[in-house]
Amino acid sequence: MPNRIEDLLKQITLLEDELGATLRERQQKISYHLKGKRVEFEQSISQSHQKLKTSLLHTLFIDRPQNIITAPIIYGMAIPLVLMDILISFYQYTCFPIYGVARVKRRAYFIYDRDQLRYLNIVQKINCHYCAYGNGLMAYASEIIARTEQYFCPIKHATKRLGAHPRYLEFSEFGDAENFKDDLTKLRKELREVNDEQIT
Repeated sequence: MPNRIEDLLKQITLLEDELGATLRERQQKISYHLKGKRVEFEQSISQSHQKLKTSLLHTLFIDRPQNIITAPIIYGMAIPLVLMDILISFYQYTCFPIYGVARVKRRAYFIYDRDQLRYLNIVQKINCHYCAYGNGLMAYASEIIARTEQYFCPIKHATKRLGAHPRYLEFSEFGDAENFKDDLTKLRKELREVNDEQIT
C-alpha cells in the first residue's frame, strides 16, 4: 500500500509540472514574460490595455454601486487579518526554531503583481492588493499550521477531510499504532528543510 501512495504522489508531482508548463505556454500566448518580479508585455498589448482601462467614476458609481455600500465591511476585515498576520508570524518566529522546523517564507505566499496591469484603475488595483494580501495570508497561515500539525500530530482523520493541505497525504494512517513513531520521526525530520517554492 505505501508503494501505491508513493506512485500516486509521483503522478501528482508530474501533473503539477505539466500544469506549470501549460500555464507558461498560456503566458506566452498572452504575450508577456517575467523579468524577476516585473511583468513585461509586448508594446502593442500594453497599449491596448491602456485603452481598455475603465474610468474611476464608472467603477465607483456605474459598474456596481452596491460595492461602495459593502466596502466598509470588506475593508474592516483588514483589522483581524493584520492581527492574525502579526500573531501567526510571531508564533512561527519564536516556536519553529525551538522545534527545529524551517520557517515559512512569506515571499512564496504574498504576491503583488496585478498593479502592473494597465487596464486596471486605482480602485481596482487597491482591491487586487487587498485580495492578494488576504488570500496570501490564508495560504501562509495554513502552511504554518500544517507544519505545526506535521510536527505534533501527523495522523490522518478517520473520515474524509475536505480542503486538506498537501502535507496531509503523507501523514500516518488513522489507527496505525505500529508505524506511528517511525512516521512521526520521519515527518519531523522532513520539516527541518522545506523548499517553499515547491509547495506553492
